[in-house]
Amino acid sequence: MVDKLIELLETFEYPVIRQGSLGPEEAYPDTFFTFWNADDSEHSAYDNDTAIAGWNFTVNCYSTDPDKTYSLIDDARALLKSAGWIVLTRGYDAPSDEITHTGRGMVVVYLENTTD
Repeated sequence: MVDKLIELLETFEYPVIRQGSLGPEEAYPDTFFTFWNADDSEHSAYDNDTAIAGWNFTVNCYSTDPDKTYSLIDDARALLKSAGWIVLTRGYDAPSDEITHTGRGMVVVYLENTTD
């Protein structure tokens, strides 16, 4: 599911980085997305097998342009919803380690039917 999330976010043509994986010597890109897999859970199980798995992610956008931070997270929310993802939060401010960047995030979930 991580690959599907990355594939969708990469359609915006900005880097997509796992939260916390940017090296200490690496410069922040001007605009980029991060993600974190906060939880994988079973939503339905039958005969001791998972029928539906829930993939819970935080998705953040960071940019040197505050307007882009907001517009991109809105665009990403619309894209993910159109691809069948559930958006649990419309958005929240995400802290940035760089004074030059603002951050905006959301929580998204994908319910995967594992019996197919």
